[in-house]
Amino acid sequence: MDAAVAVRRARAALVASLLALALALAATPAGGQAGAAWQLIAPLFRVPAVYEGQLGAFRSPLQFDDGTPVRTAADWPRRRAEILARWHGLMGAWPAPLASVPMEVLSEAHRETFTQRRVRLEVAPGQRTEGWLLVPDGAPARRPAVLVPFYEPETSVGLGERPLRDFARQLTRAGFVTLSIGTPAGDARLPDRGGVDVQPLSYYAYVAANAWTALAQRPEVDPQRIGVVGHSYGGKWALFAGALWDRFAAVAVSDPGIVFDETRPNVNYWEPWYLGLDPAVRRKPGGLPTVDNPRTGPYKVMRERGLDLHELHALIAPRPFFVSGGAEDPLERWVALNHRVAVDALLGHSQRVGMSSRPTHDPTPESNAQIVAFFQHFLQR
Repeated sequence: MDAAVAVRRARAALVASLLALALALAATPAGGQAGAAWQLIAPLFRVPAVYEGQLGAFRSPLQFDDGTPVRTAADWPRRRAEILARWHGLMGAWPAPLASVPMEVLSEAHRETFTQRRVRLEVAPGQRTEGWLLVPDGAPARRPAVLVPFYEPETSVGLGERPLRDFARQLTRAGFVTLSIGTPAGDARLPDRGGVDVQPLSYYAYVAANAWTALAQRPEVDPQRIGVVGHSYGGKWALFAGALWDRFAAVAVSDPGIVFDETRPNVNYWEPWYLGLDPAVRRKPGGLPTVDNPRTGPYKVMRERGLDLHELHALIAPRPFFVSGGAEDPLERWVALNHRVAVDALLGHSQRVGMSSRPTHDPTPESNAQIVAFFQHFLQR
């Protein structure tokens, strides 16, 4: 048999088995889902042998800014606060998160196995956006929930034209309440930050914090079990949301670029709609940083100071963190994730960070099954 044919057949068999397991999980009573889900994802929560112990050139988050090591779990809150203050200092300080975020229901319909509501909610002082709230049929009080940010909310609930990005629909089918939102004011490249003077990615995290409050105030949601997930642009949003708002109980990201990487045009944190916004220096959008089109804004400062996104992974610790890796996040990202593993170990935890791998940027049926299983295991207990 031709080797390429054998590989295709093996992959097809793997996809079939994963889909079968995903269907079995959906049909399993809630009490048994977490254990079955772990069988699917457990191998993804072990560092591959080739990357075990590798820490690369990343500065350890287990070292205070003055060089003093973080020796015990009791030291970690102070070190975490130091990291968080530095990132907020570079990106801009948040205003106070909204104390109350009621949802206005604009329409309601039954679809598949859930109720779908078009909702409007306040995401910053005076700024409102619309989204979709999906509630599973027969939902008892206090279910786990997941926030799903993306360019627009329709894709996340399966009403858009891009397949396999319908994370909210898939999670709701598995028993989660979900809230899907899009970019406030609609243009991801010209974000309306609602008068909040921070970098766009920090603003998105602030929006997510207020969306968390909207979910936490729902009678059908358990506020202790709210996660966040996103793909690509939405994955960057979910990463910053989970790092900067510690009330998200679990965080999953699909191929956003989990470290700064100027060899990958789509790992583009340097753009002015992410971390490169600088009112005094206008960078030409698009393309890698060059001498003629250099880094700008806080991104420039972060790179000059040797900062990287592994510090955000550490801010999420010890909450569960899953990277659904693709073209932008290959398996060598474990070198950065090993720093998060070290923080977990200091705090007395293991198997709280996982990573899968696929060759494409686009999600696949198996990568989506893994994301659903991740939330089932950690939030449906």
